[in-house]
Amino acid sequence: MKLVTFDEGRVGEVREDKVVELEIPSLRSYFESGRRPPETGKVFDLDAVRLRAPIVPKKFFHTAGNFADHHEELQAVDWSHPVHKGIVFFQNVDAIIGPDDAIVYPEGLTKELDYELELAIIIGKAGKFFGPADAADYVAGYTVFNDITARDIQRREMQSGVFSFSKAIDTFCPIGPWIVTADEVPDAQALAMELRVNGQVRQRGNTAKMLISIPHLVAYHSAQGYSAGDILTTGTISGVAAVQPNPFEFYLQPGDSIEAEIEGVGVLRNHVVPWAAAHDTPPYSTDLYSSAG
Repeated sequence: MKLVTFDEGRVGEVREDKVVELEIPSLRSYFESGRRPPETGKVFDLDAVRLRAPIVPKKFFHTAGNFADHHEELQAVDWSHPVHKGIVFFQNVDAIIGPDDAIVYPEGLTKELDYELELAIIIGKAGKFFGPADAADYVAGYTVFNDITARDIQRREMQSGVFSFSKAIDTFCPIGPWIVTADEVPDAQALAMELRVNGQVRQRGNTAKMLISIPHLVAYHSAQGYSAGDILTTGTISGVAAVQPNPFEFYLQPGDSIEAEIEGVGVLRNHVVPWAAAHDTPPYSTDLYSSAG
């Protein structure tokens, strides 16, 4: 199944070119209830509805440094601390946007806006403290995630060996276009991945290259406790702008269109707009790092 949130928060199932509405207030409620809700009887053309971010989780578990090629290319970046495989941190759920939504370029905060294509796992039920052999019982489905990152902010954060703010600014968390249920993905550890900017391929890889497999990743995070509908990401593939010989030729700019695609899961499309397109105030800035103390 392909499960969607559309228009003003309606929930549905995509069947070919139609959306069948389901009688449930949200996709998070769908997974929390543990049952398939009834249909409302309303059917819409897929191209006539506005797809939204499919789900807003209670917790968003973020993984970094988990693909072999990306892990290797990061060694060439002058971070103050190494990026070890399987770094874990929380994402800001209020930064979530959906398909075709705008990523707002906060030019008062960053000049180095980067992209990171990731597979996102949807947790289907509550649980904690289980092993890899039981992980599949907790995986309800998958969606596409583009981990937008302000690299100049990340570089400052890395001086303390951590990063979070650089990836959690408003609109920096596009997910979608839908959730594909796990039964529709025969082998999540063998999916082609590709990200394109203005039609040009920037990232290309495969989930087979993960350093920590999906079952082990799901089991590892379980120590923090899962709620139904939580999201767990798997890390990005090689090709991000920050590792290029001249990254400023690759960093995202207002006007750019991004297509983040994962085989069998879908294509997540977003575009970058300047601050002024979304706000009627001057670009937000802070002198936190130049202040004393």
